[in-house]
Amino acid sequence: MSGDSYKIVNQHGIYFLTLTVVEWVDLFTRKDYSLIVVDALNYCHQQKYSWCIMSSHVHIVCKVNEPNKLSDVLRDFKKHTSKQFIKTMNEIGESRREWLQNKFSFEAHRIGRAENFKIWKDDNHAIEIGGYINIETKINYVHNNPVQAMLVSKAEDYVFSSARDYTDENGLVAITKAF
Repeated sequence: MSGDSYKIVNQHGIYFLTLTVVEWVDLFTRKDYSLIVVDALNYCHQQKYSWCIMSSHVHIVCKVNEPNKLSDVLRDFKKHTSKQFIKTMNEIGESRREWLQNKFSFEAHRIGRAENFKIWKDDNHAIEIGGYINIETKINYVHNNPVQAMLVSKAEDYVFSSARDYTDENGLVAITKAF
């Protein structure tokens, strides 16, 4: 992936990922777009240990099982969600629709690889978990993002996160608990 110093070397390892919207655009301030990510996460053929949707990026701790490859799953996830975002912008009467579509169209033409709109950055900030990087530390980091951003006072109160799955509640995405 172009410009990504964090490479996915082990296609079946456990990774901490950060998927970012181009130019850090605050796309996920509307629940409609967050729900697209939720649906896609539920559909993906991967083990999800934690996830959190922030205003301009998504954190995921996950792995994929053979024969699937993490790089392929991420490519398909980004392609599918991008199409759904544009479709939804047109359906919900998005007040920022023209601005968002101009921004995403500009990015597509700037890099010359995307057909009409480029919503996700190419890199995934993929960090393999193992060795000195502890899965529990990364999961706690993911869950505490909304707390650090002062969106909620307790991680499990944030709806677009797996934090509540680590309590006695069920979240929006089926996960595999790591601890």
